[in-house]
Amino acid sequence: MAATASQSNLAGLPRRLVQDGIIAEDQLQEASEAAKKERMPLIAYLVSSELANARAIAVAASHEFGVPLLDLDAVEIDLDSVRAVDQKLISKHRVLPLVKRGQRLFLGISDPTNLQAIDDIKFATSLRIDPVVVEQDKLEERINKAIDAVDTSMGGLDDDDFDLENLDIGGDEDQREEEARDEVEDAPVVRFVNKVLLDAIKRGASDVHFEPYEKIFRVRTRLDGVLSEVAQPPVVLANKVCARLKVMSRMDIAERRVPQDGRIKMRLSKNRAIDFRVNTCPTLFGEKIVLRILDPSSAKLGIEMLGYEDDQRELYEKHLNKPYGMILVTGPTGSGKTVSLYTGLNILNTDYRNISTAEDPAEINLPGINQVNVNPKVGLTFASALKAFLRQDPDVIMVGEIRDLETAEIAIKAAQTGHLVLSTLHTNDAPKTLTRMVDMGVKPYAIATSVSLIIAQRLARRLCGNCKEVKDIPKEALEKEGFSAEEIEAGLSIFGPKGCKQCNDGYKGRLGIFQVMEVSEVMGRIIMEGGNAMQIAEQAAKEGVIDLRQAGLNKVKEGLTSLEEVNRVTIE
Repeated sequence: MAATASQSNLAGLPRRLVQDGIIAEDQLQEASEAAKKERMPLIAYLVSSELANARAIAVAASHEFGVPLLDLDAVEIDLDSVRAVDQKLISKHRVLPLVKRGQRLFLGISDPTNLQAIDDIKFATSLRIDPVVVEQDKLEERINKAIDAVDTSMGGLDDDDFDLENLDIGGDEDQREEEARDEVEDAPVVRFVNKVLLDAIKRGASDVHFEPYEKIFRVRTRLDGVLSEVAQPPVVLANKVCARLKVMSRMDIAERRVPQDGRIKMRLSKNRAIDFRVNTCPTLFGEKIVLRILDPSSAKLGIEMLGYEDDQRELYEKHLNKPYGMILVTGPTGSGKTVSLYTGLNILNTDYRNISTAEDPAEINLPGINQVNVNPKVGLTFASALKAFLRQDPDVIMVGEIRDLETAEIAIKAAQTGHLVLSTLHTNDAPKTLTRMVDMGVKPYAIATSVSLIIAQRLARRLCGNCKEVKDIPKEALEKEGFSAEEIEAGLSIFGPKGCKQCNDGYKGRLGIFQVMEVSEVMGRIIMEGGNAMQIAEQAAKEGVIDLRQAGLNKVKEGLTSLEEVNRVTIE
């Protein structure tokens, strides 16, 4: 009875919180005063100050007022329902429209006694409002995500840093932006496209996909190597958005039957511009457009930032400083080959070196380097560009990709005649690169005498340093993954993703996983004797070269990435 008497001055939800033992009355009184001073709702203050558990408060509120309880983790955000309510009201009252059914709107709310919020939204929407109790911390997170998603989807496109309608945007040719705006006069579409591109840059995305389907039109971005949906505009806007992007990238706006390539330059400030490589592809329901974001700053990371082990970095730098020979970087699309090559070129880019590159296309503009875009339509192929370079007194040559025998033979000839050649191939690991060149028709002795270093690489997502947690994995499972019994007995700690506000599902950024193989005399002999990739790999292991799998496991042991990521990007 004493407890009841002491709570006589409390009512509603605060009284229930004290009765259920979620918080002491004196703490609640102090929190109430502090919340008033900071002009915060009481529940928001209790949760943010960690004075009470958000889940416990939600359960108590549901029982006290007979309002249904919902776990927000179990539902997806319905953007159409969010758009039904003015964003200012959502931000002001910190509530989340969950789903609209006819004239009823189910509203996620942490405090069902907040009648002001319910009345304001009812008046603004002319809908019947059915409150649903949700946890305060999850509510805040979902509100922010919902507002961001709606922003990107067409609404509330104001940005403090940029004029979304008048961003300085151009293509490869020096044309005025006014000409582009004349083609597509729909200002909301212009602002929407600019907003999507800016958001992708801010989040550090590598690609943006605009995808039309029969009943939906979605926008996805690739962040840290993984695609995720960021917007779903009305499907009727698909053609307008496509037209806008084609105008920006100087494509033929009337041609919709064949793929096209273009380029967009977005100048963010006097000192920073971002390029987008644009490609269209006709699909059943319109043209899919993919933009690759080319940030020049990524080529200036410095070799120590790429993720090489110390001995691997020293080996790469050693061969970069050689006056001749061939360095090959290999891996699938999106494995970071371009960044590795450009980083090497930056190291070599000095006043006393003549550097020329043939690329398809040149992704990043590097002052001081002569970059050529190959154009097979007019006869400018990798091979013809290489022939021209050899008459231009080069010191260093970079070939974007060795695709055919002619290009390979010219590149090898250049490496044998006093030039340093850098290039890429699409193979799974370093040993297979040598046999791949033999398969292309290159003579084994030419490979053995010209190729000096091969770098195979993958990109894995980096664990968030703020929230990564130790995973309990059985010893047998670790041995099966490739860890030695000695490593496990020594107290191996395997970290995994958790997720927090500072990261993306437990990951933040990416790191490289590398196999760096110097082509030794023994390997050269194996090639000339007709040896296979397995024999080369065995010799590489004898010489202390770790394979991609082991390189990935080393990153796991260091706590930099997860076992799941290594399994995703490496081949056992």
